[in-house]
Amino acid sequence: MVQALIFAVGIVGNIFSFLVILAPVPTFYRVYKKKSTESFQSVPYAAALLSAMLWLYYALLTSDLLLLSINSIGCLVESLYLTIYLLYAPRNAMIFTVKLVCTMNLALFGTMVAVLQLCVKGERRVTLAGGIGASFALAVFVAPLTIIRQVIRTKSVEFMPFWLSFFLTLSAVVWFLYGLLMKDFFVATPNVLGLLFGVAQMVLYVVYKNPKKNAAVSEEVAAGEAQQVEVKDQQQQQQQLQMQLQSSPAVAPLDADADVEAAEPAAASEQPAADHSRSSVVVDIPPPPQPPPALPVVEVA
Repeated sequence: MVQALIFAVGIVGNIFSFLVILAPVPTFYRVYKKKSTESFQSVPYAAALLSAMLWLYYALLTSDLLLLSINSIGCLVESLYLTIYLLYAPRNAMIFTVKLVCTMNLALFGTMVAVLQLCVKGERRVTLAGGIGASFALAVFVAPLTIIRQVIRTKSVEFMPFWLSFFLTLSAVVWFLYGLLMKDFFVATPNVLGLLFGVAQMVLYVVYKNPKKNAAVSEEVAAGEAQQVEVKDQQQQQQQLQMQLQSSPAVAPLDADADVEAAEPAAASEQPAADHSRSSVVVDIPPPPQPPPALPVVEVA
């Protein structure tokens, strides 16, 4: 009965993991159609490939057919994703991806397998392989942090597929149960973190799924902050002016007199042009001529 339950949970885990592996298909179909990787990152797929390779090695050591089947499919599909990415990535992204794959998926994995096969024997080899696989499984779940940071920065979920996060969460729950039933804590432990990151991605998707609304809210917030800053500046200017007036009370009467004097010419300048045209004309009228002085009267004796 217990074995049947374990097998059933493992089959469900394989199904959900297969859906997780296929979740990026729309993303890479978009890359193929546009002939460009745009802002998509290769880190999650390289980490997923390494994790599948490590679990495949662990499954071979433990003879776990359910882990063996799903991780074989994972290695194949993740390699296909990286191949498509390299075909359409810009030069810098392509060089970075090649270096990442060569360093992490080839050199690191090859060194680990060689050391375990040559230097470690028996159950200790299984324990070390399981511990390393669990550690890199955590890296797979941490890799989406780059996408989460991009979502928060751009306030857009354009480059974070919802179905990938959804099936990743379900897969983490099922494989956690499978690890508990099998008493394999190398399988159960990393899926706790996978559940947390999956829920976090879905929450971000709900928050930022409407970019226009988020942009409008951001503009309103920015406008409100700018208005608050402007009001504070005006209040500070008024306070400074009041302090200046209080510190020098003699300035006000002088300013008032100056204002009155300045107002008088202004008022005079505002008179109609007709008043200026009424200039008085002074006519120089000479006085009337005076009569000649009377001659003296001479009496004749």
